[in-house]
Amino acid sequence: MEFLRPATWDEALAAKAENPTALPISGGTDVMVEMNFDVHRPSAILDLNRITELTEWSDDGSVVQLGASVPYTRIIDELSGPLPGLALASRTVGSPQIRNRGGVGGNLGGASPAGDAHPALLAAGRDVFVEAASVRGTRMIPIDDFYVGVKRNSLEADELIRAVHIPVADGPQQFSKIGTRNAMVIAVCAFGFALHPKNGTVGTGIGSAAPTPRRAVEAEEYLQGVLAERGLWESGDLLGTEVIQRFGELVKAAASPIDDVRGTADYRRHSLAVMARRTLTWCWNDYGKQIRSAA
Repeated sequence: MEFLRPATWDEALAAKAENPTALPISGGTDVMVEMNFDVHRPSAILDLNRITELTEWSDDGSVVQLGASVPYTRIIDELSGPLPGLALASRTVGSPQIRNRGGVGGNLGGASPAGDAHPALLAAGRDVFVEAASVRGTRMIPIDDFYVGVKRNSLEADELIRAVHIPVADGPQQFSKIGTRNAMVIAVCAFGFALHPKNGTVGTGIGSAAPTPRRAVEAEEYLQGVLAERGLWESGDLLGTEVIQRFGELVKAAASPIDDVRGTADYRRHSLAVMARRTLTWCWNDYGKQIRSAA
């Protein structure tokens, strides 16, 4: 097995072009597990730890450009304001040691349906883009087009993830996760939710309950319709039990889970409905307080 250790981003792209089967590694929190258990034996390892720009982020007031290797710990400490949903999801990742090493780029590269970052990224809106680069150039992949199968993404063989571009939150966001214990656990299922009052939309993200992370599109459309028709964006009035219950059922219907060692399909569907109701209630209560305090 070759070990490639470029010192610059351009060197990393050149190395990936010359060795398209090389496996990128930065935090290594997923890669090393698979290698230790002989799940994956790549022909080469492409170590990106010397590429400092991957550990940087910027915020222009409307979009956060998050480097692929920014650790979860820094997302929690530095980005809870502009990216509250992703910061909440980051708190649930592994142990403190894993959160100090792992980053969103690794979650995206692995494309596991159970990756904790995926529901939050989907819920953050349709203007989330994965920045993929190669010696041929750079392209921005919409988050909805990024996941193409179980642990498969839309990256070309010679591409590396440089950053994720995520809109700054303009409303409350939440993340919820069910596991077989309270910490250091792979999600049985997970759910991300966000309110986007500026454009009158809501965002959802389902994790570990389908072949890929996905949205609950019908649930989003239903809730958006209710909020617009009843003028609730302006008033912040209570949604009512019927709306919350219906939203949960539509999220449940959007999943296509399996039975496995962590949980049954029925349990995953039930849990998603509960998490959807709770996260919607939490977010809407926070939004209502913001509306009333501004009045």
